[in-house]
Amino acid sequence: MTSGITSRADLKRYAWLSIAAAIITIGLKASAYFFTGSVGLFSDALESLVNLVGALMALAMLTVAARPEDEEHTYGHSKAEYFSSGVEGTLILIAAVSIAVAAIQRLLIPRPLEQIGLGLGISVIASLVNLGVALVLRRAGRRFESITLDANSRHLMTDVWTSGGVVVGVGAVALTGWQWLDAGVAIAVAANIVWSGVGIVRRSVLGLMDAALSASEQEQLKKVLDPFRDTGIQFHALRTRQAGARRFVSMHVIVPGEWTVNQGHQLLERIEADIRRSLPGVTVFTHLESLDDPASWDDVTLDREAEAKRMSEGRA
Repeated sequence: MTSGITSRADLKRYAWLSIAAAIITIGLKASAYFFTGSVGLFSDALESLVNLVGALMALAMLTVAARPEDEEHTYGHSKAEYFSSGVEGTLILIAAVSIAVAAIQRLLIPRPLEQIGLGLGISVIASLVNLGVALVLRRAGRRFESITLDANSRHLMTDVWTSGGVVVGVGAVALTGWQWLDAGVAIAVAANIVWSGVGIVRRSVLGLMDAALSASEQEQLKKVLDPFRDTGIQFHALRTRQAGARRFVSMHVIVPGEWTVNQGHQLLERIEADIRRSLPGVTVFTHLESLDDPASWDDVTLDREAEAKRMSEGRA
């Protein structure tokens, strides 16, 4: 995986690509709506406007996330990406509500569509633009482990599926003359957008709440530590979290009391190096403790003082 401040700063060019795509598709889809009067195409254009706002937010947060750590943010600025994806997910949900309202109004007051062929042609061109940019962003998001680019890619792919549904709906109106299909497809599109938006918001909330590493990554961590356990070394207070592309692992390493400081330090260096080789973009914190000191077992929980108080009350 590519890492480092320079490569993270380069992600801004992908945000600019998304901004350009949003501006182009807004123009195309607004034209398609103007020619046809389709509420489905209107909903499509509205989502592209949301794409633009999301892309601008992505640019701002990627700029912040690329900054190195400083005195006020000693763990870096990676979490800024979660704000971007959270805002984008929220905007998707707002767009879905707007689309549903417009579709219901059209169901109540039907309106015949005009110049359907021209409108559909323009919509297909806009969809191809979004599809190409979404695929580029998806590859970049995976390569750089950027939740911002991943959310942006998912949003654009939602737009592609939205446009596909709208094209089908408008085409069905042209073939059958059933005007309600236009609004019906728009409502289905809104429901699909809600599903995508909820998923993006959920992932952002989990990141801001310091969710642990994935099960597969924790299993990889276990494989690193097991050989040390076989030699009598013990571990506890093992905690993990992820902030953007940066992973954090902390643990207490318990060794025989007769070990020298140098022996303990060399062991911790080996453990940390093995973890860094196994998990990309990880920062490891280790704390050395003695197997012979009872106090080593008193700080397993996150809040040591609260745990000590609870234990003392239990004994009383």
